[in-house]
Amino acid sequence: MDHEAACDPAYGRMDDLLDVLTRSKAMHIMLVLDQQGRAMRFTDLKRMVDSTSTTVSRRLKELKEHGLIHHTDEEEGSGSYALSDDAKSLSPIFRDLFNWVAARAH
Repeated sequence: MDHEAACDPAYGRMDDLLDVLTRSKAMHIMLVLDQQGRAMRFTDLKRMVDSTSTTVSRRLKELKEHGLIHHTDEEEGSGSYALSDDAKSLSPIFRDLFNWVAARAH
């Protein structure tokens, strides 16, 4: 690798993305939203990722701040979460990672 490639700012952005995605339940939330293919309510996400409200709430906030999900207000006082268009473009990567792990389960 040459020096210019090593200094590419994309490496720092990649580190930031991986930092967010490797936090507890972040990737799981992304996978669930990807697999469902639709916006989901907080309570449904919480149930499907089997985590505390605090953890799911924190991850949703962080994923939203990084432009990976968005919150949609459906009715007064409620709403759902969905993958952003940018995150949808990561879908093949999510699926490949999931399939790779699933194939190695014993």
